Amino acid sequence: MNTQKLMNTALNSLDALGYRLDQYGITGKVNRHNLAAFLMVEQKHLEGEWDSIQARIDRRRSQVEGILSFVETRTDAVIAPVMARVNRFRGVSGH
Repeated sequence: MNTQKLMNTALNSLDALGYRLDQYGITGKVNRHNLAAFLMVEQKHLEGEWDSIQARIDRRRSQVEGILSFVETRTDAVIAPVMARVNRFRGVSGH
């Protein structure tokens, strides 16, 4: 059974179920159109959630990059004088 035939069977069954529920007075809102609308709304909801997650990840990445940059600049400020002394010592002991 191909996908299109399966999809049509499922949608026809959904419509039949909605028709029966409507006949019994339970609800008239079960049909393929409402299902499609629900799926589209949920798709947009999930896209919004995904965008929110991506924004949080990007914010954290930016914070980590800022911290790493700060640490690198502080490390250079601390290590440079030490390395200068080590290099000076090497120059003195090398002679």
